[in-house]
Amino acid sequence: MRPYRSVLYIPAARERALEKARELPADAIIFDLEDAVAADEKDNARALLARVLASADYGTRAKIVRINGLDTPWGRADVAAFRGAKVDAILIPKVGSPADVDAVAALIPDVPLWAMMETPAGILNAAAIAAHPRLAGMVMGTNDLAKELGTRFRPDREPMVASLGLCLLAARAFGRIAIDGVYNAFKDDDGLRAECRQGRDMGFDGKTVIHPAQIPVANEEFAPSEAEIELARRQIEAFDAAQRAGQGVAVVDGKIVENLHAVTARQILSRASAIAERAI
Repeated sequence: MRPYRSVLYIPAARERALEKARELPADAIIFDLEDAVAADEKDNARALLARVLASADYGTRAKIVRINGLDTPWGRADVAAFRGAKVDAILIPKVGSPADVDAVAALIPDVPLWAMMETPAGILNAAAIAAHPRLAGMVMGTNDLAKELGTRFRPDREPMVASLGLCLLAARAFGRIAIDGVYNAFKDDDGLRAECRQGRDMGFDGKTVIHPAQIPVANEEFAPSEAEIELARRQIEAFDAAQRAGQGVAVVDGKIVENLHAVTARQILSRASAIAERAI
C-alpha cells in the first residue's frame, strides 16, 4: 500500500526544483511538462527531465510525468522520451474518454497510466475512464474544471462536489488511486487544511500541492490520526475476541463493531504502517 498523501507538481524545466524535490517529504512528484512549461521550453524541459530521471535518486517517492496532450506538437515526443524510463506513471492531461487513454497506451506499453480529470466530458465519462485496464490513478484538475464549468470559488467547494464525487466513485469502483485537486493559496495553511480534511473525509487518497510548504499539511491530514489508529486496534481486538467466543459482533465505545468495521480498521493500520515504513 503506497501512500499518496501529498503529490507535488514540479515544473520540468526548472533544474533546481528537480534537484530540490529529492529532499522534500512528498509521497509523490508530478514532473510537469504541460501547464508549467512555456511552449518555447517544451523540448528543453523534456530533455532535461529525461536526463535527470535516468540518474537521480528520488527514494520512495512515486515519480509521475505529466505529458502534453497528443493533440499538441509535443505530446508524442513526450511519450517516446519516457518509454522504458524509471517512472511510476504517465499522467495524461484533459482525459475526456477512454479513447484518450487508448491513444497513449498504444505508444507506451510498459508504464502505468494516470488520467487528469479536468473537463466536463471527462467527469461525465469518469466510470468508463476508470474502467480502462491500463489506468492506475485519477487526479482532479480542479482549476481547469472550474474554468470549464464557470464556477466561482467557495471555501466549501460546493460547486465542485458533484464532480469530485463522480470521479471518486469511479476510482473506487475499479480500484484506482484518487488524488484531490490543488489549493491555490499556498500561504493559507488554514484554508489548505480545511480542504484537505474535506477531501480526506470524502475518501481521496491524497492531495496535489503546488508548493513545498503545503506538503506537511497534506501529509498530516491524509494520514490516520493517533486516535484513529488506537480505535482501529481496539476494534480489531474486540472483534477478534467476539469471533473466538462464537459471536458475530462486538461493542467498542458503545458502538457495534461488525466484520466491515474490522476490515476498515485493518486498512487504517496498514495505511499507517506503510506511511511509517516510507518515512523520509
